[in-house]
Amino acid sequence: METARKAGIATNAPAGGWTALIDDVLAGRWVNPETGKTATVPYESIVIEESLDGAEADLVAALKLGERFTVVADHATWDAMGSRVAKALKALGPVETVILDHPHADMAAVADLTDKLQGAEAVVAVGSGTINDLCKFVTGKTNRRYAVFGTAASMNGYTSTTASITLESGLKVSLPSHAPSGFFIDLGVTAAAPRYLSASGFADCLVRSVAQVDWWMSHRLLGSLYSTVPYVLQQKDEDELNARAAGLADGDIAANGYLHRVLTLCGLGVSFTGMSNHGSMGEHQISHYIDCFAGDRHPGTLHGQQVGVATLTMARIQRHYLESEKPPVIRPTVIDPADMAQRMGDEIAAQCFAEIQPKIFDANGAAAINEKLADMWPTLRKELQAFALPVEEMEQMLRDAGGPMTAADLGLPVDFYREAVIHSREMRNRYSFVDIAADEGLLADLAAREQ
Repeated sequence: METARKAGIATNAPAGGWTALIDDVLAGRWVNPETGKTATVPYESIVIEESLDGAEADLVAALKLGERFTVVADHATWDAMGSRVAKALKALGPVETVILDHPHADMAAVADLTDKLQGAEAVVAVGSGTINDLCKFVTGKTNRRYAVFGTAASMNGYTSTTASITLESGLKVSLPSHAPSGFFIDLGVTAAAPRYLSASGFADCLVRSVAQVDWWMSHRLLGSLYSTVPYVLQQKDEDELNARAAGLADGDIAANGYLHRVLTLCGLGVSFTGMSNHGSMGEHQISHYIDCFAGDRHPGTLHGQQVGVATLTMARIQRHYLESEKPPVIRPTVIDPADMAQRMGDEIAAQCFAEIQPKIFDANGAAAINEKLADMWPTLRKELQAFALPVEEMEQMLRDAGGPMTAADLGLPVDFYREAVIHSREMRNRYSFVDIAADEGLLADLAAREQ
């Protein structure tokens, strides 16, 4: 923090510092409002400061990971912070380095890193999404604790207990793994990262509105589990972050600090619910479809960038329903397994079709949903409106943060993006307004409006 003050940066950190509330959750002082019990989460140390320069060795030493250290980075994250961390750790013991060349979080990279880390004792990742997911998954398989120094606020997976890995079939899934023992953020480093990375992370936070609408609707109609805890954890910080969206495009320390807080608290929410629904519903299924099936059409955009565009799409689809006093009226679900196989391949299509069976309704099932909608729509509509942010407000914040707004902005063919919207519900069994629009026969028309 002293470094930031000397540089004349207005930190505007929350009372208690950048890990206020986070510290209470980790220490078991925070009481779950739904159960009245204190929290238990699988993390030992989370540190977010304006500068960690000179503190790297002490942070890692406190974890007692071992006496021999292996730092894992790619070329970009090595330059951003990896070399600094490796140099600092030499004060603790021998240090080896593994520099990955443009890695992807897939099973081939998992196998490669598994070989490279065979015999490694204390693994220290330096990077963001891909580096963290690979180190998390590889160390989790062998029950080895690890630490991560984040280099960008590009996603909320740092504190997640799952790893996003692309299977050999091409299907991208969240696989059970473990949390880092230590998660460390130098805000000076992350604020200096390319601006599109912070914009990507912001988009992953902007999701909250549409994900909560989808999740509460699913809970009310299908009885799926719902929890307010993740939202209680991050609500105040979400407001602070949204007010600073434009600062992300300017490399503002405070804006990046609140972004990391929301991303971290969102990840901690998984520890309370055992699932990621609070920040991953219909919009994420659109992004997953893009990653799995764009092939050569994929522009190389980040998950968060795609999620941002998909979030605006979901907000417009939801607005179509929330502006109507009349309840939706769905028909029996029409999903063609042969068509799925043609687009996805036989293996992925079979896996996805089995996954989505709970939300495929026959005539009786559709009638039961329609009866519920007719009975509860006035109340449900008001409940959902309370969660929703105005679409124009979301568009302005994402624009201010520097995030792409449309499929064209992503560099993705618009016809394929519309395909992703229409068929995204085939990816997972999570029930969203995409499912309602599809079963009502309106989804193709709503998708055709997307650019």
